[in-house]
Amino acid sequence: MATAAIIENWIKAFPELLPIVEKKEVLWLNPYLKSFSNELKLPIQRNNMEETRLFMEKYASFMEQVFPELAAHNGHLLSPLKEIENFKNLRNIASNIQNTGRFFIKCDNDLPVAGSIKARGGFFEVLQFAHILAIKEGLIKENEVLDVNKHNFKTLFNKYTIGVGSTGNLGLSIGIISAQLGFHVNVYMSNDAKEWKKNLLREKGANVIESEGDFGIAIAKGRKETLENPMGYFVDDENSRQLYLGYSLGAYELKQQLDNLNIKIDKEHPLFVYSPCGVGGSPGGVLWGLKNMFGDDVHSFFVEPTHSPSVLTGIITGEGSKISVQEIGLDNITEADGLAVGRPSAFATGITQELVSGIYTIEDPILRILLKELYQTEGIFIEPSATAGLVGPERVLPSNYIPSKDINPDNITHIAWSTGGSLMPQELKNNFISGNEMI
Repeated sequence: MATAAIIENWIKAFPELLPIVEKKEVLWLNPYLKSFSNELKLPIQRNNMEETRLFMEKYASFMEQVFPELAAHNGHLLSPLKEIENFKNLRNIASNIQNTGRFFIKCDNDLPVAGSIKARGGFFEVLQFAHILAIKEGLIKENEVLDVNKHNFKTLFNKYTIGVGSTGNLGLSIGIISAQLGFHVNVYMSNDAKEWKKNLLREKGANVIESEGDFGIAIAKGRKETLENPMGYFVDDENSRQLYLGYSLGAYELKQQLDNLNIKIDKEHPLFVYSPCGVGGSPGGVLWGLKNMFGDDVHSFFVEPTHSPSVLTGIITGEGSKISVQEIGLDNITEADGLAVGRPSAFATGITQELVSGIYTIEDPILRILLKELYQTEGIFIEPSATAGLVGPERVLPSNYIPSKDINPDNITHIAWSTGGSLMPQELKNNFISGNEMI
């Protein structure tokens, strides 16, 4: 933990840190936001996103063979988009703020197999590694894909170990697909990871390595031990380009869903998206993907716990992944397990700082309230950390962001991007719904 003198120096250099250091809820509007254009110098481009989409298209049949539950969508990872009018009306009364636009939830909590937003990124990275490995070892040719009826790929993959550090959901994504393909898999879990997620991973065949420290300690241990193994491959949530590209595929899906609903997105009819944020990879990938789809007509806001605003801290100070929340006096202790990250992704934050419209922070107790309100009004269950985006409209609409962009709030389509919850045991879900379970 930082000393009082160090914290005071940070606040002197960046006065906007003061309420953050005091663990107050804030809305920070990004002064570094840039227009999205071809001139924007980013480490990935639209063609990389398209290559990712085509790769997953190519492997759709294989994925359906490996995971029969994907048959409903012909081997693709897809989640529903649901309008939440009843919830919107309830929050309008509770917040005394009138959200007059339409309000939807993108239900990545219902993504099949892995049950969270991490499925798209995790499945892409592991599948791409498996594909490259199969070519290298002569199992398939350059222009071929794996086929469960032709290739004994599990014999090959069983020689290799995949490692990942996780607060929970990424571990589930990597653990489930890696074990199913035949890899040995080690999931290094931080101390805030939920017990039910560890148990589910063990049931799926993953080796869970528990840490007494937070995400930063778990991922450092996982990275070191995996890379020391000549047959090891580490999925690096802090630096992975592949995870980021996989996450971006949600943007293709959302655009198609909006088109199907005849919802126009343009300058006069903008899209506002609110995404829970931990290390910053999955919301960052979605943000970048949406910018490729809608350009400056999409406005994205991240949300972090008041005790773990790692991306916000990294961007305000300009330090990115070089600074942790502990260095400004915060403890990184939150019951929102997927968001309990003290240091942001190096890869994602460099892109996010030019594309995100703003970041707001949220206190833990409101998450439990939102969980119950969403279930009671819409019958939708999501895990506590996934609820953080649901107050996006009531945080952003009263701000000067709307008039500064000359936006008519009546014309906004709001989307809270849900991140996980469907795999939670029913007994635990019931406890949350009844209010008997503390988050």
